[in-house]
Amino acid sequence: MAANQETEVEVVKMGPGGVPEGSKTAEFYRTDNIPTRFDNPDWFQGYGGKDQHPMYRTTSCTYGAKPPSVHTMPTTFHCRSQKFSEQLGKCGMYRNHSLNTALDISRV
Repeated sequence: MAANQETEVEVVKMGPGGVPEGSKTAEFYRTDNIPTRFDNPDWFQGYGGKDQHPMYRTTSCTYGAKPPSVHTMPTTFHCRSQKFSEQLGKCGMYRNHSLNTALDISRV
């Protein structure tokens, strides 16, 4: 090996979960029918939010403040039919036309 040879080391910036930034979920886990947003956790920023008083901080708040990684993204996606909602959009919401028998409360 020559003394004047330079070795280049590529520095990879690591993201949350100890994986390189820009990693896709499908590169680490077997996925099935997931939307593109689930395959790219870098698209989400986490909720962050404002600082809370330590007395009122919860573990859910701590988890929600962290950005997602490939390890926390779902690996499957099962969508539901929008048939019911589409019908409501066409004909409108149900309206109750029954008799009102509640007492009126006087605010005097």
